[in-house]
Amino acid sequence: MNEKEGVIKYQLDYTQGPPVAIGTIREINAWRRIFFLLGIIGQEPSRYGGYGFGNVSCRLKPDGDAFLISGTQTAHLPEPGPEHYAIVTACDPLRNHIAAQGPVKPSSEALTHGALYRADQSIAYVFHVHSPDIWRQASRLALPATARNVSYGTPEMASEIERLLTDADARQKQIIVMGGHEDGVIAFGASAEKTGQTLVRYFSLALQGRA
Repeated sequence: MNEKEGVIKYQLDYTQGPPVAIGTIREINAWRRIFFLLGIIGQEPSRYGGYGFGNVSCRLKPDGDAFLISGTQTAHLPEPGPEHYAIVTACDPLRNHIAAQGPVKPSSEALTHGALYRADQSIAYVFHVHSPDIWRQASRLALPATARNVSYGTPEMASEIERLLTDADARQKQIIVMGGHEDGVIAFGASAEKTGQTLVRYFSLALQGRA
C-alpha cells in the first residue's frame, strides 16, 4: 500500500462535544460488529501498515445533510460506544472541507461519505470496508469502480463517487469498489439492513469465486 490507511487528508473544523445517545448508534453499531467479526473492519499488524481500516455512517435526518460517522482510529474496537462516533455538520468535497463535532474526530473517509449523501438524498447509510476478496474480483462481479489513480479521502475521490452515481448500474447495485484504495469497498442504501446485506451478499459471491 502506497499510503497510510486512516490518515485525515481534508481540512477539518472540529469542535469537542458530547456523545450522541446510545440509541442513535444501536443499529449501525450492530452492523459494524458483523463487519468486525468478518474481518472487513478492524486493525491488524499485517495489513495496511498496522493502521485501522473501515468505517460506518448514517444520515441523522431524512431531509438534512448532517451525518453520524465512526471516529478516526477506532477500527480496532470490537464494539464502539457513543463516545467513538462524530457528527459531521457540514461537508464540502470541492473545498476539501469538513466541519464536525463530538467526542472524537471523524473518520479519514468522511469526505467520501459526505459526497454520497450530497449526491443522493435517498442514501441514509454508508458502510466502508476493506475486503480483498471483493476488491480483487471486482471485474468478475461486474462492480462499478473508481479510477485507480484516485486516492481515498480527497476531492478527486468525491468527484469519482459523484460520477459513478450518475450511472444506473452503480445506483442499482449500491456498491462501489475504490480502484485506487487497496481493498476498499463502499456500500450505500436507504436502510442499514439493505446496505449491510449488500456487502454480505457480494462478500459471499467473492468467496464463491476463489480459485
